[in-house]
Amino acid sequence: MKIAVVGGTGTAGSRVAALAQERGHEIVLLTRGEGVNLVTGVGLAEALDGADVAIDASSPTPPDPSMSRFDAVVNSARNLADACVDAEVRRIVVLSIANIDKPAFDAFGYYVAKRDQEEYLRDSGLEVSVVRSAQWFEFAESSSAVSYGDAGVTVEDWYVQPIAVDSVAEVLVREAERRRARDVTIAGPEPVRLPDLVRRILAARHDPRPVTVVAPPLPAFSDGALLAPAGAEILGPNATGWLAGRRAG
Repeated sequence: MKIAVVGGTGTAGSRVAALAQERGHEIVLLTRGEGVNLVTGVGLAEALDGADVAIDASSPTPPDPSMSRFDAVVNSARNLADACVDAEVRRIVVLSIANIDKPAFDAFGYYVAKRDQEEYLRDSGLEVSVVRSAQWFEFAESSSAVSYGDAGVTVEDWYVQPIAVDSVAEVLVREAERRRARDVTIAGPEPVRLPDLVRRILAARHDPRPVTVVAPPLPAFSDGALLAPAGAEILGPNATGWLAGRRAG
């Protein structure tokens, strides 16, 4: 099977591409480095030519300050759906975020944009599988909620049920291999407060920097609204296993 991986050099996309290749699939990467611009649509249809399914693991960013993150995400969804239709790619698996449909997140622009992304794809006529993932363990290493400074680390007090990005990649490839589209929500095995996870990461690295905890932009990020909903598929490893894997790697 020929799989087009959108955002194929990103944190999730690179793992998706590597895993799909290991399973014997032909891979084409849709990235700016390959001449594809998801936000503008340039090169999309050509890159999708001949693909059986597309996996969208991208995280679109605005090309310049005149465009919002919201518009970058929504424009990318429209461009990808239209290009899939033009290239006769009938199936798409899209990576989204668990719980973004909750009203508590109505004021968070990025989550609203991801809702619109899902809606546009569902209305496109394509066979769409949405994989809604909880925050990744890797979120604690690099995200807008964690700021690593020379003298310390500032962490927003998110309450999450993190999952390893490798597990996310396995689900994305698995759903691409399925004959029928379906939606799935995935999360890790145990809830944790983000500052505590950062402290564990620092301790594993023997990093003495102190952690300063600050409030998140919305109360819902810290009150449990991000934890795995009923019916979610729970996947390991837990934090201990993930940290052990990082040390081994």
